[in-house]
Amino acid sequence: MPLCNWKIGCLICSLVFIGACSSTEKVRITALNAPGGSNPEAASILKAGNEAFAAGKWAVAKQQYEKAISIQETMAEAHYNLALTLDRLGQRKQAETHYTQAANFAPGHQVIWNSRIYRRYGDVTPSVSGSGTLPGVPGLGGLGGIGGGGGRPGGAPPGGF
Repeated sequence: MPLCNWKIGCLICSLVFIGACSSTEKVRITALNAPGGSNPEAASILKAGNEAFAAGKWAVAKQQYEKAISIQETMAEAHYNLALTLDRLGQRKQAETHYTQAANFAPGHQVIWNSRIYRRYGDVTPSVSGSGTLPGVPGLGGLGGIGGGGGRPGGAPPGGF
């Protein structure tokens, strides 16, 4: 009898473990808000884009993010949100460009750098020198280390842009 109880116990533990490992919970990806110090008009347009994004209105969100970028080109959050939207629209090549721009405009921004969806595009593995690099965007240069230095504590942009 004790052997039977042991087998039942193992079976129950196995089923619990399998259930925990096979969670079908999806990761919810949300658009980023404008950081403090952003152009007020661009921040307002970004907010409108975020509302469209949350409602699944991808074409409207795309237009709003593009408009925000036309007002404040260096707003990493607008580039990131546009990339998320382009991804949903199936425009992967354009999404890649904006993920890269977002990372270049916001070195160390934890949400952007740690985004699983972004990591499909960026080369964020340490190089021989030990620093992470991104595919080059003309005139922007690369990033320092992965999530290192130049962060945006409290959402404040580096260099006050």
